[in-house]
Amino acid sequence: MAPIVKVEIGRFDYAVAGEFKFFKPGPDGRVTRPSVLVRLTDEHGVEGWGQAVPVPSWTYETVESVLTTLAHHLAEVVLGRDPADFAGLHAAMNTAIRPAFSVGQPLCKAALDLACHDLAGKQRGVPAWQLFGPPSTARATLTLSWTVASPKPEVIDRQLAEGRARGYRNFNIKVGAPQSGDYDLALARKVRAFAPDSFLWADANTGYTPAEALAMVPRLRDAGVDVLESPLSPTQIRGYQALKKQGALPVLMDEGILAPEVAAEFIALDMLDGIAMKPARNAGLWPSVQIINQLRAHGLMVLGSGLTDPDLSLSAAAQLFAWAGITQPCALNGPQFLAVSLVGAQLAPHADQLTPPSGPGLGLALDARAATCLKTVARLD
Repeated sequence: MAPIVKVEIGRFDYAVAGEFKFFKPGPDGRVTRPSVLVRLTDEHGVEGWGQAVPVPSWTYETVESVLTTLAHHLAEVVLGRDPADFAGLHAAMNTAIRPAFSVGQPLCKAALDLACHDLAGKQRGVPAWQLFGPPSTARATLTLSWTVASPKPEVIDRQLAEGRARGYRNFNIKVGAPQSGDYDLALARKVRAFAPDSFLWADANTGYTPAEALAMVPRLRDAGVDVLESPLSPTQIRGYQALKKQGALPVLMDEGILAPEVAAEFIALDMLDGIAMKPARNAGLWPSVQIINQLRAHGLMVLGSGLTDPDLSLSAAAQLFAWAGITQPCALNGPQFLAVSLVGAQLAPHADQLTPPSGPGLGLALDARAATCLKTVARLD
């Protein structure tokens, strides 16, 4: 394939709609969801777009660290490279920024992975998911889950009402610190009563201690929760093993699952019942496909989740989850919490149904605002 000859990057912040505890007002009082756009151009002028979606409250990466890492360390790695050589891309990125217990700068690396999938798909004239390998049971559409997250009961009531008004039938809730255990149980009961037939997914974002989690999980089950995501820090290996042995609820990991080799170790240590997949956190699509294949081989759960993904990151996740044949509702809440889009209605859900783009690559055409924020950081003359 035609090699990459130019790398451009730029910051684009998305206005946030409503209240979400993970996004805080900036110095100007505005609440935004930051992102970093990447555009790769091959020697024939074909372009591939990618996106990193850092949020410090979820990850150790910031928008500033993504920009400097791309500009000073990783942009040069992709120059002259065949965009379809995904194994070579990740080997080169992991040589430039070495993994430790986790992948070094996984959200940053995801931007280049997505851009290479977009470019390779456009060069071949196929959607990105056709580059993943044979699907297990591909799906044409995904069902989305509505996020309910606030320490304020009155906000919870508004969020539930809005979700139902927009046609959502399934809900995911945020539990764990700084909320109390009693609040978490009351929240679970409220949502279960509101939607008795829904798939109810609780995410603690590592907010419990091992002792708290062992006490809370049976109570959350009795309150109507179906699965619990990330109850503990991923370094709490014995705690996850104890929860898995307890067996009160399926326990999913998220934080800490950043690479196929990490997933393989945690599976071997019998720490989990499945993974809430986030390609934005797992260094992109190529590693995520490998992780999903591992989970399938071990008969473990694969759920689809995200980092309040906009546009390109959302398209990548949707294509991955449809390729994987995920039937449970996916916690992709970008359409819920983001007030603007660079792609208009191209990736807007209809009620709680999201259809992944079918065009080449990530399948999206970005408006002029995307290009205006870019600057060239590497090129072959």
